[in-house]
Amino acid sequence: HSLEYRLFFKDAAGRYISPFHDIPIYADAGKNVFNMVVEVPRWTNAKMEIATKDPLNPIKQDVKKGKLRYVANVFPHKGYIWNYGAIPQTWEDPGHKDENTGCCGDNDPIDVCEIGSKVCSRGEVIQVKVLGTLALIDEGETDWKIIAINVEDPEADNYNDINDVRRLKPGYLEATVDWFRRYKVPDGKPENQFAFNGEFKDKDFAVNVIKCTHEHWKALVAKKTDGGEINCTNLTVSDSPFCCSQECAKATVEAAPPCKAANPIPPEVDKWFYYQKN
Repeated sequence: HSLEYRLFFKDAAGRYISPFHDIPIYADAGKNVFNMVVEVPRWTNAKMEIATKDPLNPIKQDVKKGKLRYVANVFPHKGYIWNYGAIPQTWEDPGHKDENTGCCGDNDPIDVCEIGSKVCSRGEVIQVKVLGTLALIDEGETDWKIIAINVEDPEADNYNDINDVRRLKPGYLEATVDWFRRYKVPDGKPENQFAFNGEFKDKDFAVNVIKCTHEHWKALVAKKTDGGEINCTNLTVSDSPFCCSQECAKATVEAAPPCKAANPIPPEVDKWFYYQKN
């Protein structure tokens, strides 16, 4: 809960890596099981995200107008209602108009709402089974929300497509649409819109969307696409002109502010907002 907070990543051997570029997209390509980087644990409000413009892309809290960003609680929701995060090695290209939505990408890795029973930790990397997707149109940009479940969830075997979520967790998909529709209203913004009238697309459609964003990421990290301010520094993508040494990565981390005790969450973050549903 500070402007200085950064969460950097290491691999199993203790080497610094970028969670955006160096964690593989697939945990098991044959079964379409993907890696997911958890940015926001369920029930929390701090809008933490992979810092796409910073070297090594640590997780940090989003800032708007100089203030740390927290999502508002719009009744009956409290914080994020899933474990929220991103699939590495994906990128929603702002220069690419999506054929399904007619809008360009939001310049971020693709977002995931993980619906399992465990509340994950920030920075945790979990393996997820994709179930479907929702196409949010956020201020004119395509912002896909992948619905997925942790493969280690005790009930994961029961979930194989979006209709299983509707059947086994009644109300959850409707709550998800409601959450994304209204979460910016307390900030004075209009309700968000959706492609496909807010209908969820199935697993096959979702997997195809992820694969497309992976191709856009490949072009980004190979410098075949201009990524603007996106930082593509990585340690494992051998054909990338942005590949750097471990010494360079270590220097990046050492230049970050020192780690301190967490600040308290501001009391206004717990406020509940009430609105008529349109």
